[in-house]
Amino acid sequence: MEKLLIKGGNSLHGTINCSGAKNAALPMIAATILCNEKITLKNLPYLQDITTMFELLGSMGANILLDENMNFTISSNELLDTEARYELVKTMRASILVLGPLVAKYGKARIALPGGCAIGSRPVNFHLDALEQLGAKIELKNGYIEASAKELIGTSIKFDGITVTGTENIMMAACLAKGTTSLTNVAKEPEIEDLAEFLNEMGAKIKGAGTDKIIIEGVSELKGTTFSIPADRIEAATYLAAATVTQGNICIKGINPKRLKKVLDKLEESGAEISCDENSISLSMSKQKPKPVDITTAPFPEFPTDMQAQFSVINAIADGTSNIYETVFENRFMHIQELNRMGCDIEVNGNQAIVKGVKNLYGAEVMATDLRASASLILAGLCAEGQTIVDRIYHIDRGYERIEEKLNYLGADIIRLPS
Repeated sequence: MEKLLIKGGNSLHGTINCSGAKNAALPMIAATILCNEKITLKNLPYLQDITTMFELLGSMGANILLDENMNFTISSNELLDTEARYELVKTMRASILVLGPLVAKYGKARIALPGGCAIGSRPVNFHLDALEQLGAKIELKNGYIEASAKELIGTSIKFDGITVTGTENIMMAACLAKGTTSLTNVAKEPEIEDLAEFLNEMGAKIKGAGTDKIIIEGVSELKGTTFSIPADRIEAATYLAAATVTQGNICIKGINPKRLKKVLDKLEESGAEISCDENSISLSMSKQKPKPVDITTAPFPEFPTDMQAQFSVINAIADGTSNIYETVFENRFMHIQELNRMGCDIEVNGNQAIVKGVKNLYGAEVMATDLRASASLILAGLCAEGQTIVDRIYHIDRGYERIEEKLNYLGADIIRLPS
């Protein structure tokens, strides 16, 4: 396995562009299944999860072309297969996103129960229950979801729990359902709004994305379009956190600061100076230790669980004690043990992490357990004394585009070590 070798102690300075959002791109790629024409997607990030989703569609018979401008044109109008096999699905939970589009367009789907990061329970029953309410027949056989429907019929659906991929999956399926579908207790993440905008450009009729209630009026078919993937708010927030722990000064272009309000508020509380315009965020951290900040993760628009691990590092070197409460996933403190090996003083008690700030972190060999844990270990390595080696970085390649190149451009010293 490849590793990252990080020499700590360098402050980050400079300007970078934000990459396209993986969590927006994946459902859009799945949504191309609904369309009878070609779809062109721009600003796709070069990530393992994107490659996996393309491999999945390709295995079903989709035609995917890359042009000289790195734009992808996808033709999924005549799939030969409606099965998502385990060898692809096991590496990425977002594979479940093809379920709704396949049933809506082709009337059947066979999807392996998904894998991905082991950060806690992300049950697919929300997806399955909602599909059944639309008229699909669902069976679980030998580790696969088998779904079929002669026709999906719009109805009123209230999710038992807030689920981003569940909201996306059913929103896509309802686009081709007969009649009107009402979804309540839905996720309100910006990526939901992005998917709705994309589907509407294809001819769907969706209202209310980003609120508690989404209304979808079914249509007979969707048409082709060209769409640019919005910026990745979590990538941008991670680099802002990196500048905070290294006492740096950076600007990130191409990102809407409104999508990061809770994170920016907490960064300012930690002592960072932040300025924004409509399409960029600048952060400056003076030569002082961060102030401890208490955070509680929750669905958007509250503090994102995907930034909890990075703020663990900010608090680990802060001048004082802080509390972190993880309310979204029950197993998302796996990075704490590795951070403590680098000199952090963090105690986990159920869904609470008590972080006592220390004077210095020290380089060590550490192992990533999931995507955002990987990011936290890199941040720790950037501000630690000596060298840090981060193993199992295939996790980081699932969600951050060329992370060592971007950090090195800002002044870090990171080398990717071959297997």
